Amino acid sequence: MTEVAFHESRVVMAFCRSLISKALSKLVVTLVLGIVCFLMLGTPSALAVLNDDHYDGNIYPLYAGNGYLVPPRVTLAQSLKAETPTILVFYIDDSSDCKLFAPVVSQLDAFYGRAANILPVSVDMLPVKAEYDPTEPAYYYKGLVPQVLVFDQAGKVVLDETGMIAFEKIDDVLRQVFDLLPRAESTELRRRVVNEINTELVPN
Repeated sequence: MTEVAFHESRVVMAFCRSLISKALSKLVVTLVLGIVCFLMLGTPSALAVLNDDHYDGNIYPLYAGNGYLVPPRVTLAQSLKAETPTILVFYIDDSSDCKLFAPVVSQLDAFYGRAANILPVSVDMLPVKAEYDPTEPAYYYKGLVPQVLVFDQAGKVVLDETGMIAFEKIDDVLRQVFDLLPRAESTELRRRVVNEINTELVPN
């Protein structure tokens, strides 16, 4: 092979390498763009939807504006032992009914949060056992959500309802637990008259 032929073959090989390199670069760019487009189009929307059964995250900060309700500050056993009125709420995060009911729980907290323990309990977190103690939330779970129970100071269940319960129905029971005036007589949470002295449920 002459020196000219050798030089020409090197030029041809360099040209071929350049073409292959450009083709590979274009292929890589095309693949990357394809993956990005797939991810952008195939990823579900991050918008939370109130009236579906999809998991959007914890429903209390999302739909009730009250993220500190979960996890509860005390256990059911602690609340019953302290003889504090207790509101136990069973829920799951991927239930439209629970999403719609979350603001009611937040409203209960606004009115009664300082005087009662409010315990939202995700049924997904309930332990699976053959038997439960009456101080364990699972003892009261009926298999439906939302489910609300109200315990009085003595630990007696005075309300046990499933489904979308109106705030007013729970409020009526709590007014009896705290010996408050009926809603028809007082929209504020005021105790019944005792020795002609009115005291509010929660002092300012």
